[in-house]
Amino acid sequence: QGRLVESGGGLVQPGGSLKLSCAASDSIFEIDTMEWYRQGPGQKRDLVASVTKGGIPNYADSVKGRFTISRDNTKNTVHLQMNSLKPEDTAVYYCHVVTSPRNGVRYNWWGQGTQVTVSS
Repeated sequence: QGRLVESGGGLVQPGGSLKLSCAASDSIFEIDTMEWYRQGPGQKRDLVASVTKGGIPNYADSVKGRFTISRDNTKNTVHLQMNSLKPEDTAVYYCHVVTSPRNGVRYNWWGQGTQVTVSS
């Protein structure tokens, strides 16, 4: 069974920075899109950033200019560098990966989530 392992969450003051990392197990292969979602208290899970296998990023408007997503295809890892953090960025952040089609089927995995709290 494949799995995703996230790390890097924590407590940070407003204006601070954190870097999240997510590593996919070797049994997850032919990864296409790698993504970060977040879910705040009482809110739905929203897409924060995504990156294609070719390295093309996409961001939610709320994080543009502050967050940077990157990936290392040789290590099956994806990172989210978060700068200028705001209290409204407080949420559980989830890693999500989607494979390229295999016989017409895409497979996907979710990480366990890592808490990010922005507070003074």
